[in-house]
Order: sequence, then structure tokens, then C-alpha cells
Amino acid sequence: MAELKLVGLCGSLRKASTNRLLMLEAVRRFGDAEFVEGDLRLPLYDGDLEANSGIPAEVQALADQIAAADAVIVATPEYNKGISGVLKNALDWISRTKGAPWANKPVALMSAAAGRAGGERTQNMARLCLTPFRPLLITGPEVMVAATAQQWDDQGRLINELNAKALDELMQVLRRHALAQHSG
Repeated sequence: MAELKLVGLCGSLRKASTNRLLMLEAVRRFGDAEFVEGDLRLPLYDGDLEANSGIPAEVQALADQIAAADAVIVATPEYNKGISGVLKNALDWISRTKGAPWANKPVALMSAAAGRAGGERTQNMARLCLTPFRPLLITGPEVMVAATAQQWDDQGRLINELNAKALDELMQVLRRHALAQHSG
């Protein structure tokens, strides 16, 4: 059997983002898979740009990665009570591509945030933004890493046992759906 393909999207561009740490921790816990992190450094969505030049190559590449994946991990920070502009912009651009890359795609959503709720609002908003694309959104367990600055060791591994247990379970569910997607 060919290796599973897993794509990760991190809604923060910052290299030291704890959402990137969370995404990479999820990948480790997912198990054997070919992993690629989607590049969200995209131009701002602009209908005039699309009309004049078409879909930018980097947007199409991201949509193609999602379409080819057996599953997707989305790690989103909470910026001002919602998803980051970076993530929303990527979703807006991908929605303009052909072929419905998200359709029936297993997607695990997670967040790390400085606040005590761990990104509850951003996950709610991200679910609302993803729903029109008809992915298979995994409903839980919810992984919301609160007070994120204190939740990682020096190697970038998650140390909070409650979050680690939820992440393990979420990745088991995602893997099960990815295997079904892969063999289907």
C-alpha cells in the first residue's frame, strides 16, 4: 500500500509559532505519512488580480496539495477573537480553484493560543469558513492548547498531558479517515 499523504496548514507565518509546533506534533502523532506543509504566503485575494492573471501558481499548488492529500491538518492561532488573515486569505483563494480540493477530505482542526480558552473562537470560525467546501471535518476531540507559551519543551514537544491525549485521539481518528480515503 502506498504511503498516506498528509498536508498541514498553519495559520501563522511566524517561524516560532506554537501553532506550527502543534501542527508538527500532530504529524508526529499521526504516524507514517508523506507530509508537506502548505505555503500560505499568498498574495491577498483580489478579484481584479484573478480576472487579469488567473489563479496564482502558488495558490494552485496549494489547492493541488490539498486535493492530492489523504487528510489535512489545520492549526490556527486566534487573532483578535477569530482566525488569522493568513488562513482566511488562503481559504478564499482556494475556493476560487477548480475541482473542489476540500470535498470529502478528512480535516483535523486544532489551535494554540495565549488565552485560557486555547483558541475556541478561532476553531468555531474556522469550522464556519471550511463548511461550504464540504470537507469531512473531524468533530473531536477538540484540541485547544491554552497558555501556549508554557506547553512545549525545548525540543518543541507538547508537554501538557491532557492536550497530548486529545491530540493522540484526534490523530487516530484522522488516520482512520485518511486510510478510508486512501483505499476508497
